Amino acid sequence: MCLLSFRIESNTVESPHVSLDWNGEVSFWINMVVVSTCAMEVYKFPFDVQRCKLTFKSTVLSEDEMKLVTYGNIKWRIEWSLNKMTQSEWLLTNLTMSKEIVDDFYSILPVLVYTITMKRRSALYVANFLVPILFFLCLDLTSFLISDTGGEKLSFKVTVLLAVTVMQLILNDILPSSSDRIPLVVIYCIGIFGLMMVSLVETIVVMRLLEKDKVGKANCGTELKKRTPSVCNVSVDETPSEQLSKEDNSSQPTEEFNAFEKISGELKEIEKTLTQVPNSMKEEGKPGYWTRVAKIVNVVFFFFYVTAASVLLSGLFILWNE
Repeated sequence: MCLLSFRIESNTVESPHVSLDWNGEVSFWINMVVVSTCAMEVYKFPFDVQRCKLTFKSTVLSEDEMKLVTYGNIKWRIEWSLNKMTQSEWLLTNLTMSKEIVDDFYSILPVLVYTITMKRRSALYVANFLVPILFFLCLDLTSFLISDTGGEKLSFKVTVLLAVTVMQLILNDILPSSSDRIPLVVIYCIGIFGLMMVSLVETIVVMRLLEKDKVGKANCGTELKKRTPSVCNVSVDETPSEQLSKEDNSSQPTEEFNAFEKISGELKEIEKTLTQVPNSMKEEGKPGYWTRVAKIVNVVFFFFYVTAASVLLSGLFILWNE
């Protein structure tokens, strides 16, 4: 009985001859390079595990004419494969073999199916991509400590948002496009980008409310200044009789009466203005209505921001570890 064995090793031809052992086994070594492709599932990128199948069969010989057998046990095959593999981003975790029989309507063919399980080395992607985006989220969270009165907070949030946009462009280059579902890392980037965008919109709204309150106070001050000069034309130290004595003695009684009425009205305006000025000065130290609304919006949105970010990160962490 003669057994014919084949070995797939490299493209280096060692010998064109066959070898005959003492027990009648004939060995013929065919050295070749086999390139195989398999579909990738990148849903859990960069924590994904890929399973590729290599199928070996003969398209000519049937099961009675050729028998396919494995060489060595599983542990030995894994160790041998690890020694042959070059250092890359993939780590071989398991190698299994199953023997199947395929009926192609003409003959029954034996099939050997090798299932290769590989795990991606994710440390580099975590350090260079996931952690920096998380740092940007923390920076955007700490921006709530910046005052809303100036434009520094707005420019800071825009800068952080642009930095996340650059990271998304890098993700587009490193992420394989062969996937039926949206990868979790894309949801991670879009979720953080969406939170930052909503935070930017909230900052714009708060600044608009503060500006509206400032405009209202400025209008009140302008109106008060317009009223004061018309009142201050009359001296408070002089009585109406003294003011009338300064008038021309040749004036008629009707004109004197009209001047007296005018002076009395202006004195009443003085009294009213003097009572309103202390109240307006007291109210200047208190925040306006829109300022109080802006503070409430800031506090409510801060708790919403923290809650949404915690839910997003917790959900992605659970999905990545399933």
